[in-house]
Amino acid sequence: MAILGKKAKAPEGADNIFWTTMADLMLGLAIIFMTLFILAMTGFTQDTIHQKQEQIKASQELIEKLEKENIQAEVDKMTGDIKISDLQLFEVNSWNLSSKGKAYLDKLIPIYVNTIFSKSELVEGINNIIIQGHTDSQSFSGLKTKDEQFAKNMELSLKRANSVADYIFRTNYNKNYSEELRSKLVVEGKSFAEPILKADGTEDFDKSRRVELKLSVKRWDISKALGF
Repeated sequence: MAILGKKAKAPEGADNIFWTTMADLMLGLAIIFMTLFILAMTGFTQDTIHQKQEQIKASQELIEKLEKENIQAEVDKMTGDIKISDLQLFEVNSWNLSSKGKAYLDKLIPIYVNTIFSKSELVEGINNIIIQGHTDSQSFSGLKTKDEQFAKNMELSLKRANSVADYIFRTNYNKNYSEELRSKLVVEGKSFAEPILKADGTEDFDKSRRVELKLSVKRWDISKALGF
């Protein structure tokens, strides 16, 4: 009669070692990917932090220079984006620059271009310099639908942005920056898609009609961080 030996009892908890290790590993990976995701969404890397600092410095310098020359412009202190009223630039109900508008750009553009492009570290992080035209949502006569109104205002906003972009090259900025300026300059028409609102939530028609000079900066690419 065969005698069956008793099965040796495994140390308590030994069968859980593999799963405990895997659980820790998966948790660690989840934390890493979540951290990378948050960094990607916020753009928080040493390079982008430094780039943002350069952008803020340029914005402050730009504001100081414009104030010194008594040039009226709404400048974002964090981004350097500039809003210019249509009344400052164009003939009434037109996309043609007025004499006043040309004189205004003659003073503003050299300060803007020379300040931005004199900072090589900032320029390296810029994708585009965008000239955006904006209108208010007031209706053109003879147009029946909102879509027709939007399209007509899109045409006007784009023509106004083009007028400003065209005149930029006629101003007396440092022409050593011309090639890079050409490579980065983009023109957009926004119609009345991005109105300026009053405190009560209604549209401020005067402020909505504007041209904006905006910097589009590079963002951290998560695929590069993950080695894809």
